[in-house]
Amino acid sequence: MNSTLSPAFALCLAFAGSMALAQDDSSKTSPDAIESVSVVAQAMPPTISRKEAADIAPGRETGELLRDSLGLSGSRMGGHGTDPSIRGLSQNRINVLIDGAYIHGGCPNRMDPPTSYAPSGNFESLTVIRGMQTLQYGGGGPGGTILFERRTERFGHDLALRGNLSAGYRSNSETQSLNGDIAAGNATGFARLLFGVNDAGNFEDGDGERIRSSYEDNSIAAIVGFYPSADSRIDISFDRQQTKDALFAGAGMDSPDATNRTWQIKAENSAGFGPLSAVYFSAYHSDVSHLMDNFSLRPAGMMRAFVPSQSVTAGGRLVADFTVGTTEWKVGSDIQHNNRDARRSLARESGTQLNSVLWPDATIGQWGVFAEAIHPLDNQSRVITGLRYDRIRSEIADASVDPPGMALSPSALYDRYYGLATESEDTDDNLSALLRYERELGSPYTSGYVAISQTMRAADATERYLASNGATPSSRWVGNPGIDSERHRSLEIGLLQRKPRGSFEASLFYNRVDDYILRDRFTATNDNATIYRNVDAALFGGEAQLSRAFGSAWRATVGVAYVHAENTSDDRAIAQTPPLSLNARLEFQEGPWVFSGEMLSEARQSRVDLNSATGIPGQGLDIRQTPGWSVINLMGRFEASDTLTLEAGVDNLLNRNYSQHLNRGNAFDPTQIQVNEPGRAFWARANLTF
Repeated sequence: MNSTLSPAFALCLAFAGSMALAQDDSSKTSPDAIESVSVVAQAMPPTISRKEAADIAPGRETGELLRDSLGLSGSRMGGHGTDPSIRGLSQNRINVLIDGAYIHGGCPNRMDPPTSYAPSGNFESLTVIRGMQTLQYGGGGPGGTILFERRTERFGHDLALRGNLSAGYRSNSETQSLNGDIAAGNATGFARLLFGVNDAGNFEDGDGERIRSSYEDNSIAAIVGFYPSADSRIDISFDRQQTKDALFAGAGMDSPDATNRTWQIKAENSAGFGPLSAVYFSAYHSDVSHLMDNFSLRPAGMMRAFVPSQSVTAGGRLVADFTVGTTEWKVGSDIQHNNRDARRSLARESGTQLNSVLWPDATIGQWGVFAEAIHPLDNQSRVITGLRYDRIRSEIADASVDPPGMALSPSALYDRYYGLATESEDTDDNLSALLRYERELGSPYTSGYVAISQTMRAADATERYLASNGATPSSRWVGNPGIDSERHRSLEIGLLQRKPRGSFEASLFYNRVDDYILRDRFTATNDNATIYRNVDAALFGGEAQLSRAFGSAWRATVGVAYVHAENTSDDRAIAQTPPLSLNARLEFQEGPWVFSGEMLSEARQSRVDLNSATGIPGQGLDIRQTPGWSVINLMGRFEASDTLTLEAGVDNLLNRNYSQHLNRGNAFDPTQIQVNEPGRAFWARANLTF
């Protein structure tokens, strides 16, 4: 039993919030007051950014395009499966919801992070929430939340057909893409079909070196919806995504196949009853099958290995919105159950031999309840408060499976590195809380906020249960069954100004982490295996963005983001922290024409944690002090008619040879590899709407 509550901190937040909610002055409920508060409510916090489908260049995988957003970065392994990072936090520290469902990848080395199962052409919008702004999207997620959203608009009374078709080409990698979205319906319901195909070859970096990065991606989604009344709807959907023959320059293996199938039902009713204004329900089931090996898509070495794996996730959510007085409440509960199983085997002439039980039939179940309230204090300010409780149960079924030869069972590996002979079950009770104050500053166009929060994050299946043998102890990779949950205590302040011809957004944050789960090296002599342990950490930084229109057709935007991450237990930098980044964009729009140019830049990252000759002082997740870089992208768009749009552009105009700082590990051992980014790429796309 592992209790990771922090009652004092969380209850302080809840008490402060309840005191604010107790202030109910009826003289402040006039229409004018409500209208003024709604300005604050409608103002999007600076920690949230949205990207519409029309802004996404063709031939780019979802994780790659996410890195263009302010405050985001990502680690590249090949052409597919770029793993995003928000404010220096990545992997399970980010909640990713794909049309409301959680999907956990099937690769222990994250060849297929959740974003790889969210083709950009299958969703109307993509929302990135930086940091902890709400508790409603599940437990954990201290780095932020990524929402892939689609919502079919209601049809009129008569049967109608509408849709969208787009085709694109990208020169560097010779990527061909085709996407479609067709829907038919009337006032009683609809049917909708979305599909996408991306066929990408290997790309070349700025020096003309060919990078192993090709893949073939196919996706299809079918949705049927019903409208029992004007205030209710029911959506039933099936999604299937398949990535075939994906090559990974940043791994010791490739992936012949990765397939996800997701069933989902969503229902909502906004008719209201008394104080109740709306009810939302969803349930989903995701089944990911993944295969990687080191011989079918590359020259076979002396040791032919393959890893079939599976990740099955089921969950649901029930949320109610209601109003009491002037306070808006959102109360809900969610559940998530994930089972993962992966085994690495060696292909020999005499047959197949088990080498490692990587995920030993690992199951992590999570049940949570939450409540959030928005209360206007006066006609210029409001307070948001929230409390969330999660119970997480983790267990494995195959800890004692013993591979032949010198390879060790999961139980034996846990015992060697953590002194846990068989720690197959663990329970975490996690309490999270949020308190946020927002206020208009002199005008309805300008507002500021200050927020404090506590967020708890439990270890995922890899951090807790991975059991990878290696030819030498230094190539072992072992999870920690006794690892504690992380406790993130954050303070954030921000400013937002939105005017018709310009905007300014800025946020600063400080995040103190107790029991940060650090991927590290075992310090015993002649070992140096990759392990996990708890340390204390501190992260601070911020983002700022200025946008200004000038003339009748021009707009300029510039943004900057920075994060500093420190392992305070050992007084050293936390590896895999992105450097200072700068984004600048200039856009011209007049009539049917749009032209834009953008510059993406990162400074040199000198705060790194490198491996020494023996591997003991550093954890070895950083390869080097990565040099800074800048690239320029150009784009043009022409609306030929109400239904036809033509686009063309060039990425990395100056053919810069560079790599981003974040790198990935080897799939066969934990060796780190940094993969170069693509060189110059011309692209074009045609989009037809009907």
